[in-house]
Amino acid sequence: MLDTPVPTSVAASVPDERAVFFFAPLCGTCKLAEQMLAIVQEAPAAVPVVKLNINFAPVLRQRWKIASVPALVLLKDGRPVQTEYAMRSVTDLYELLRRDKR
Repeated sequence: MLDTPVPTSVAASVPDERAVFFFAPLCGTCKLAEQMLAIVQEAPAAVPVVKLNINFAPVLRQRWKIASVPALVLLKDGRPVQTEYAMRSVTDLYELLRRDKR
């Protein structure tokens, strides 16, 4: 679930739909967003989310232009299609990650 390690070449290794959650270990907002994402992941229609420490992903951070953490990057066929920085609520995240709306 959220603790799945992601290789630096995550874009090439991600099939179909997935989301990458960029975080920093000392980021309090990231911890809150992670808790909300864990709740969303319990829903059967949610797109899978992998967790990635931004400090260990400088290439992806630059390539995908990640401006701050927390950041949730939605991927389609291994390519970023949307980046979300504001994780307001579990409901908002669920709507963002619903497979059936895509």
